[in-house]
Amino acid sequence: MALKITHTGQERFRTITSSYYRGAHGIIVVYDVTDNDSFTNVKQWLQEIDRYASEGVNKLLVGNKSDLVNKKVVEYAASKEFADQLGIPFLETSAKNATNVEQAFLTMAKQIKDRMGSTSTGAGPNKLNTITPGQSVSQQAAGGCC
Repeated sequence: MALKITHTGQERFRTITSSYYRGAHGIIVVYDVTDNDSFTNVKQWLQEIDRYASEGVNKLLVGNKSDLVNKKVVEYAASKEFADQLGIPFLETSAKNATNVEQAFLTMAKQIKDRMGSTSTGAGPNKLNTITPGQSVSQQAAGGCC
């Protein structure tokens, strides 16, 4: 599985994002845990995804900057509850110290693979390879997955 990553979250990209949603198999919505406005904007991003993306597109909610514990204003429990209400997986990351960054991409890749595998003809659950958290990407690629 190859992942094409497009970072469009800044306001200057707002006008072109609808074209990126079309054809996407998965979308990761990232907000800043130290900025409440960033979390508030998640609702608008999710509405745009629902409007422009393919039906059934996989979504993942990610709170970034989890390393800034003293500056955190969006609590894990509130974000998790919000994601659970929408049926979207959630995790917190720190790009600065690489906490859960790889896990976010592995989570999204597994969701897409599971969904695509369940909709393709002849693919049963026992024919899908699994992505194991903590397993290196090179190990998975050598095994035929991803």
